[in-house]
Amino acid sequence: MTLLINGQEIGPIGYGLMGFTWRPEPTPYEKAFEAMREALANGMNFWNAGEFYGTPENNSCTLLEAYFAKYPEDADKVVLSIKGCIDPKTHRPDCTRAGVRRSIDTCLALLKGRKKIDVFECARREQGVDMSETFSAIQEYIDQGLVGAISLSEVAPETIHAAVKLTKVVFVELELNLWTTDILTNGVAAACAQYNLPIVAYSPLGSGMLTGKIKSIDDIPNPAVKTYPRFQPDVFHLNLELVKQVEALAAKKGCTPAQLAINWTRAIARRAGVPTIIPIPGATRTPIVKENSRLVDITDAELDEIDATLAKFEIKGERFPEHIPVNT
Repeated sequence: MTLLINGQEIGPIGYGLMGFTWRPEPTPYEKAFEAMREALANGMNFWNAGEFYGTPENNSCTLLEAYFAKYPEDADKVVLSIKGCIDPKTHRPDCTRAGVRRSIDTCLALLKGRKKIDVFECARREQGVDMSETFSAIQEYIDQGLVGAISLSEVAPETIHAAVKLTKVVFVELELNLWTTDILTNGVAAACAQYNLPIVAYSPLGSGMLTGKIKSIDDIPNPAVKTYPRFQPDVFHLNLELVKQVEALAAKKGCTPAQLAINWTRAIARRAGVPTIIPIPGATRTPIVKENSRLVDITDAELDEIDATLAKFEIKGERFPEHIPVNT
């Protein structure tokens, strides 16, 4: 099946860029370039970036500018989505007209014309700001040919229902993985299916937990993730039990735990009331990129077995700390 985002063809598995720059010790650009080229070579041509992934001097946009300066021939091969509208001073959503313009203008300036922003999305909806103000501001850039389309990120069902009445939405970015299945039952996936909106599934590996490579809190490479409720000492060992089950299912399937987790998000889209799902795992090293790109066919019987396994476990802790908005 051919997958399209705003008329542009993409591979079945996308690529998240956050990990390159959103960490205390960002990946050196030359190493990042190797991983990015590996992703493209393996069909992962839908790239997901963030204006705020990193510092003003080193973030997704500066990385992308450097990459496309070196490999300009790749610009037309990549379908690029960028999240923004986070106030750089308060780190809170700013989806006002001024906030949208600041964010897009910043991204465009950092990209230096190397690559068009194919899709732009506010990382969170700002409560209290009319979405028509937000969307009309983005539309100004679409009309100028500087942005291709609008998407939504981390939203509630009512936001989806309201947004599609105001603008053309091309996808919805949401967290979905084997220990975060909320959107399948809370009306979010159903709303996306109703309007034929693909779900771009971020964190399909549960911040790395579902790879099976994190055995203790010390193994978590990003200090920010260590502050998340699910990774606290009092619940970490409990949540690790599900990972062990994922490892066993993957061994039975003949794939890695990461491959099972990523391809589960794709397979679950076969079920009624669920739209197309495009997982966007992130990886900063070429072997991991190649591992994550592998397509694994998960049968209906295997989906049922995974369901039965998930039903035995209650994941402890919320997805994010209280200061990070969710379901906006």
